[in-house]
Amino acid sequence: MAMPAAESLTAPPAPLADARGLLQLLRPAPGRLEFALRLALVCTLSVGVAEWFQTPEVALTAYVGFFLLRADRTTSIVLSAGMLVLASALIGLVALMANFLIGRPAALLASMTLIAAALFFLASASKLAPVGGIVALIVTFALSLIALVPVGELATRALLYAWLMVAIPAGVCVAVNLLAAPAPRRLAERALALRLEAAGAVLRSGKAAERAEMQRLRAQGPQEILGWLRLAALEKRYPATDIAALEHACHATSRVLVLAEVLDAALTDPAARSAIAGTLDDMARILARGGYPVEISLPDIPQAALAPSATQALARLRRTLAHFADEAEPAPPDPDPAPGFFAHDAFSNPLHVRFALKATGAAMFCYLFYNALGWQGIHTAFITCFVVALGTTAETVQKLSLRIAGCLVGAALGVAALLWVLPALDGLAGLLALCFIVTLGATWIAVGSSRIAYAGFQIAFAFYLCVLQGNGPTYDLGVASDRVIGILLGNLVVYLVFTRVWPVSVAQRIDTALAALLRHLARVAKAPETALAAAQLGKAQAAQGAIADDLALLAYEPPQVRPGADWIAQRQRTLQCANALVAPLMLQPGDAALAATLDGLSRQIDAASPPAPTAATALPPALARPVSALAEAVQEQTHAAR
Repeated sequence: MAMPAAESLTAPPAPLADARGLLQLLRPAPGRLEFALRLALVCTLSVGVAEWFQTPEVALTAYVGFFLLRADRTTSIVLSAGMLVLASALIGLVALMANFLIGRPAALLASMTLIAAALFFLASASKLAPVGGIVALIVTFALSLIALVPVGELATRALLYAWLMVAIPAGVCVAVNLLAAPAPRRLAERALALRLEAAGAVLRSGKAAERAEMQRLRAQGPQEILGWLRLAALEKRYPATDIAALEHACHATSRVLVLAEVLDAALTDPAARSAIAGTLDDMARILARGGYPVEISLPDIPQAALAPSATQALARLRRTLAHFADEAEPAPPDPDPAPGFFAHDAFSNPLHVRFALKATGAAMFCYLFYNALGWQGIHTAFITCFVVALGTTAETVQKLSLRIAGCLVGAALGVAALLWVLPALDGLAGLLALCFIVTLGATWIAVGSSRIAYAGFQIAFAFYLCVLQGNGPTYDLGVASDRVIGILLGNLVVYLVFTRVWPVSVAQRIDTALAALLRHLARVAKAPETALAAAQLGKAQAAQGAIADDLALLAYEPPQVRPGADWIAQRQRTLQCANALVAPLMLQPGDAALAATLDGLSRQIDAASPPAPTAATALPPALARPVSALAEAVQEQTHAAR
């Protein structure tokens, strides 16, 4: 599942929340209940189908649903179909290999290792990242079944069951999304309405909570919304003019958020603030009803006593709202290279290969460990390695506490169900009701903030492994305890491997992201009111959130991996200076010289070479100060990097 963006542009490290903070993370949000209900329904129906046909490993069948569902119906259906095709091809390949592998443990082990490594590489270096790990699990688990049933016919049946672990949840996901999932256009309209409401709330109240919410939405950027609109265009259910208008509205909303921030600081007249907020709220209601606002005009606001920045922001806001949903002009060529199936550094960056080797090594160690002990009950250690492997040391450490907490909560719920609930249930209906209730709680957490989302995944995983031990209700606490031990063992092995073997610091991607951020701002500076600038502004906002998130993650790295405090402070200052430049850029006319200056700073970060002194005397004071501060920050950063 796609995770939420950074909570703020200058987010501090995010430790486990206290009780009050946890309640904030669990609070309702637009679309959260619908998404959680739909995911819980997919997982529960997958359990029902698997139990009805008595397929093995019902827990895995249910858990696969977490990797198939997305917020909109189109992505969910395409992802389900694509994963089914990929799993079918790979398991078909395994079936062709089965006769050769039966009775040859060394060849079987080598095949498992090579296939897992190849799929983990694709999970790191290609667009298979969202599902690469679970596909690797299904295929290698299918191979492991050959060792347990070394007879041709039984091995073939085992491979069929492995295929059903994907086919059942994929089919259920397609059916549920066709019947109950929101259309991509609807999600885009809701998201735009939410942003306009947030801007209106800031102007109306000016409270810190409203400012933080608007900052969080800014940090998400418009890319997800634009993606939904592209999917809506592919569905061919709406006029092309509507989609073009909403795309223009999406870019305009990015401007509105920036201008609302300026007006919040510069506009002191309560009546004027309330009038603007009312207009934004009216626009949000139109979007929430499935339309889009046109020919919007702000009420007359006396400008005699306004500060210059408020006057400029108000004039820019009037122009933005007047053309809020105009049919988009033809999109200019995107200066950023279009991403292909593989990452641009897929075959040049050793980190992708190292990730594949580390994840495969952890999984195969667990496989050999429980087979050497003859303790098949902890085979969940092998499964866990595929679903918890992450790319960097910081992410591994940060998520470890969430995984362990989620595992213990899920195991406690599972044991409680075995002791007090399942004995009172009669038949499949009761089991499905229990699964739905617990899964709904887990999915509510999983589709929320990234600070707690992993715990939701692990709660469901541990609960399924405890309760879904076979076909029908079962009550064996020994099986449940073995499976929980396996989960904890798998988490421990992954933690040790990813923090001790080729540890990867988040710092490696921060400078690259800062340079890209300055390139986006340079394109905004050249012509702030063009379609290209609107697209680049959205990318810049998303980049700011991602960099802040990475800087916060550094706090979780071990001292031997984490860069020094001075290094972190320098990058934080560069990010803050870049963020402070966004609003002044939106208020000024285009400036090619300023764009060249920002491009030069970007290249200097890329090259890690100290910049020449940057003169900003020709710029207006509102721009000269932040540009000068940014140049000093980049100079300090690149001098320290020498």
